[in-house]
Amino acid sequence: MKRSGSADLPLHYGYVPRWLAERMAKLGLAITESIICEYGKHEILRRLSDPFWFQSLGAVMGMDWHSSGITTSVMGALKRAVNPHSRELGIYICGGKGKYSREAPRELMAVGERTGINGDHLVRCSKLSAKVDNTAVQDGFQLYTHNFIVSDEGDWTVVQQGMQTHGSSARRYHWHSSSLRSFVDEPHTAICGANQGNILNMVAREAGQSRNAVMTMTAEKPNLMLAEAQKLVMPSHHEVRAKDVDLKRLGSVLWLAHEKRPADFEELLLLEGVGPRTLQSLALVSEVIYGTPSRFKDPARFAFAHGGKDGHPFPVPIKVYDETISTLQTAVHKAKMGNSDKQEAIKKLSEIARQAEAGFQPNANFDKLIEEERAASWRYGGRTVFGKEKPPEGGQLKLF
Repeated sequence: MKRSGSADLPLHYGYVPRWLAERMAKLGLAITESIICEYGKHEILRRLSDPFWFQSLGAVMGMDWHSSGITTSVMGALKRAVNPHSRELGIYICGGKGKYSREAPRELMAVGERTGINGDHLVRCSKLSAKVDNTAVQDGFQLYTHNFIVSDEGDWTVVQQGMQTHGSSARRYHWHSSSLRSFVDEPHTAICGANQGNILNMVAREAGQSRNAVMTMTAEKPNLMLAEAQKLVMPSHHEVRAKDVDLKRLGSVLWLAHEKRPADFEELLLLEGVGPRTLQSLALVSEVIYGTPSRFKDPARFAFAHGGKDGHPFPVPIKVYDETISTLQTAVHKAKMGNSDKQEAIKKLSEIARQAEAGFQPNANFDKLIEEERAASWRYGGRTVFGKEKPPEGGQLKLF
């Protein structure tokens, strides 16, 4: 198994307010159910092992689009929402941040007893993955969160994160069992973090001779570069800038939501009644569910669904967020009952936006787009960790 990328994740301190945490859990469950319904439980495990998709998921949930906090908040929300439905979904989320990470072995043994899969083997995999990233890869980061996601068939994914010992960044490590051949020879699907230069990496393929040398108690020490196949660099600035986003892709979503209407597309008639702003969010959520891996190279774009709790690119639009959740929940419920029309309509959103990209000319006035979103935020129940958005003084602004 190859590493699939690296990313710089700036440390953000603070908390996830309850009003956002509850919504993240509901949206996370609806997205998880949609993916499992469409592709199966193996696909949600694969996606969680993809650092680009994981960062996009956090952004569409309204978290700070680029921070290390996405890891703990997204996994915490998924664990709270998914585990009560684990028997139905066939997915169990164990571990967590700090003291909860140490609960993973006990939780995995309980999953083994409940499903019949080998709990001892899962515990061993959990401990080895943590040991590799904390000890065998000596890159200056100490693990403080460990999440082990396992299916009732024994497939698993690990998402864990370390904090820089002397610095202001974090590194996220991704594992996936599907093609894991060895815990000591290129085991990761991704290691996400700032390039630290030369590090001690005893699980690099090139370190094979060094591992053998250690086993024979020789004095050789490897000094190898951490391999990188792809690189997701999350900048330190909080605001979303035009260079952080694929403007052509974002523009086609905005065109679909604000220039056209569902009535213009026969496939979207079942979404009639959904306002243009919610349609914008649904289109981005649709891509998180149905998009291919190449669509997640600019995670910041997905923050244009529900903003961010720190106000970047704009405050979280609570009314839009709730309508998005309600529409997606209804679609999932109807699909379970054998009526997938509404779910197909949501799927069509991302398809139509994708088709529109071919001849689309992006709007160069990116800053104006954000300014308009912020100006209209109070109408949508906009909210950040600093409080609720208020109407502008001197009258109401026209909605764009």
